Amino acid sequence: MNFFSFDPLIGHSLHIDFQQLHQWFVTSLDYIGTLAFAISGIRLASAKNFDLFGAYVMGLATAIGGGTVRDIMLGQPIFWMCNGVVYFAIVAAALLLVWLFREHVVRRDNTWFLFDTVGLGMFTVIGIEKALACGQPMWVAMMMGALTGAGGGVIRDVFLNEIPLIFRAEIYALACLIGGLAYWSGTQLALSPVTCGFACGTSVILTRILAVRYNLHLPILHSGEGDSDFPA
Repeated sequence: MNFFSFDPLIGHSLHIDFQQLHQWFVTSLDYIGTLAFAISGIRLASAKNFDLFGAYVMGLATAIGGGTVRDIMLGQPIFWMCNGVVYFAIVAAALLLVWLFREHVVRRDNTWFLFDTVGLGMFTVIGIEKALACGQPMWVAMMMGALTGAGGGVIRDVFLNEIPLIFRAEIYALACLIGGLAYWSGTQLALSPVTCGFACGTSVILTRILAVRYNLHLPILHSGEGDSDFPA
C-alpha cells in the first residue's frame, strides 16, 4: 500500500491510503456518471412519451452502453454483469427522480445538457482508467475514454431515431479527446491518478460548456450545390 504520513507537532498522525482513495474516486465517478447518463436518457424518452418500462430501458442503455462496448473491445468481463444490482438500482433511482421532478427535468433543455455533460466527463475518466489498468497505451486509453463517454449517447440517439450527437456539428466526442489529452499531460507531470482524472473530467465538462455557450463547432461537410454524385 502507498501511504502518506503526516506528524504535526501536536503528536497526531494522519495516514492516507492513496490506492484506496483512488479506488473510491473511480467508483464515485462511475456511479455519478451512471446516474447522470440514465437521467439524460430517461428525460429524452419521457419527452417522446415512452412508458415507464421503455424509459427505464432507455436510461439503462444510455448508462451502460458505452462501457459495455469498451469492455468487449478490451476483452474484459462486462462491468455491469459483475455488479449489476448497483447499476440497475441507480437507473431505477434516476427513473424515480425524473418521475418526481419531471416539470423541471423534462421540459428544460439546459437540465438535459447538464446531466449529459456531467455523464460525459465522468465516463471519459472511467474509460481511460480502465484501459490503462488493462495495460493499454495512452492513445488507446484516450479512444476508450471517448467510447465510454459518447457510446451510450450514440445508442440512446439510435433508439430514439435521431442522428447521433457525435455526428452533428456539436463538439461532443472531441471533448472526450481533449479530456484525454489533459489526463496524459497530468501523467507527464507525474501527477497522481486522482489529479489526472479530475483534470480530465473538468476539461471535458468545460469544453462542452464553452462550445455550447460560444457556438463552437467543427466545420460541416456539405455536399455542395446541385445533385450529389452519390446514389440515393
